[in-house]
Amino acid sequence: MTANLPDGVQILGKITPQVDAVLTTEALTFVANLHRQFNPTRTALLARRAQRQTEIDAGKLPDFLPETASIRTDEWQVAPAPADLNDRRVEITGPTERKMMINALNSGAKVFMADFEDSLAPTWENVIAGQINCSDAIRRTIEFHNPDGRVYKLNEQIATLLIRPRGWHLVEKHVTVDGESISASLFDFGLYVFRNAQELLANGSGPYFYLPKMESHLEARLWNDVFNAAQDGIGVPRGSIRATVLIETILASFEMEEILYELRDHAAGLNAGRWDYIFSTIKKLRNRADMIVPDRSQVTMTVPFMRAYTELLVRTCHKHGAHAIGGMAAFIPNRRDPIVTENALAKVREDKTRESNDGCDGTWVAHPDLVPVAMECFDKVLGERPNQKERLREDVHVQGTDLINVKATGGSITETGLRLNISVGLQYINAWLNGNGAAAINNLMEDAATAEISRSQIWQWIRHAAKLDDGRPVTRELYKQIRDEELTKLGGSSVERYEESAELMDGLILNDEFIEFLTFPAYELLD
Repeated sequence: MTANLPDGVQILGKITPQVDAVLTTEALTFVANLHRQFNPTRTALLARRAQRQTEIDAGKLPDFLPETASIRTDEWQVAPAPADLNDRRVEITGPTERKMMINALNSGAKVFMADFEDSLAPTWENVIAGQINCSDAIRRTIEFHNPDGRVYKLNEQIATLLIRPRGWHLVEKHVTVDGESISASLFDFGLYVFRNAQELLANGSGPYFYLPKMESHLEARLWNDVFNAAQDGIGVPRGSIRATVLIETILASFEMEEILYELRDHAAGLNAGRWDYIFSTIKKLRNRADMIVPDRSQVTMTVPFMRAYTELLVRTCHKHGAHAIGGMAAFIPNRRDPIVTENALAKVREDKTRESNDGCDGTWVAHPDLVPVAMECFDKVLGERPNQKERLREDVHVQGTDLINVKATGGSITETGLRLNISVGLQYINAWLNGNGAAAINNLMEDAATAEISRSQIWQWIRHAAKLDDGRPVTRELYKQIRDEELTKLGGSSVERYEESAELMDGLILNDEFIEFLTFPAYELLD
């Protein structure tokens, strides 16, 4: 294959038999054509993100768009859900790692989201293996042979498969098109569609996706254009692709209806991506001293700005016939400590009961053991119904100011919260640099959003000299002192990749300029 690369395409990653199997001449031609056609729009939209940040910093806070008011008042519906995406009451997520995929597909959940984004460290090996694992799962040939002799195979009944490609802001550095790194979104999406769309449709399913990190309806329009070009390019009917959008940025919450409208022939729903949403809120409002966010543990789903966002999401989805999917339960059962597990399961039940009663049609969990817990909560509300789209939630009336009412959160900043941010950030970045994007930390399955919240909070606290509950200001010096103490608890900088993790954290937190995503500098450290 490498001798027959399409014109203008180069592979900079290591060439292995797996790479040869995935990156055929035909597949590379397909993704390169998508990149050439749509990357100029992608880069223009990323520049628009920067301009909107400048406007927010100058005092123009986000609000609903006057120019799209007609979309919010007109009557329109998204395309009807395919049969295997109509009941989504429990969805499990995880990286495209072989054993985890088998366990997730067998978990009893209705849907499994296989992740190329925040829970996958995008090493070249991981990205290529992920494509192979997805194709094998679709063809039901996927197996995993454990060193202890156990063999993992798919059950007869498995979850419906969705794929989350990387966001618009990322590139795949191991492949270049005309001398520039290819869009990671188009690379992940394009390879998956090219390799699997026909097979999925023949099996009575389809190419279904979760779309991350969007900040505007124009970014959704770009995805819709990509979908149409891809479907035409591989000869499948338009509308075969279905996409659920993660509303995980504060700006997207003001454009939920417009996002659904742009994708209406391909839209399957919206999801409340709560952890990234908290990160985005901190990031976008970071220069506002009156909008400082307290300890992460105090930013629950019931604080006013989070409550407004989730209720608006349910109303928006059901108004237009789309699924509303609740947020993540990230807890990992602790088999050594049943009391910890029981307390955590009680919180999961409370969370899922609230979501189902609010009108959500489904929810996310991070571990197979949570599937029965979440299923029980949604079964009580849904019964035999596949969803509750008929609950229009016309009682919900959210103003733009409600979505940014961070002040009403209350709470405090504590040394415990600061220490936790530093420790968890160091641990997650270390795991990510070691190739593991789904890291078990403090009985939680964490992805990149964890470290993003941690470092963005500390940056914000230092910038505005926020005070701890004992009156001490959060300073660079205090951060450095606690970083050293927490690093020592983790074994010191000589262990694994903690030295690089600490340097990366320092660069993110102590920089006068806010770095948009920690994966920008971290990606340079991956093979």
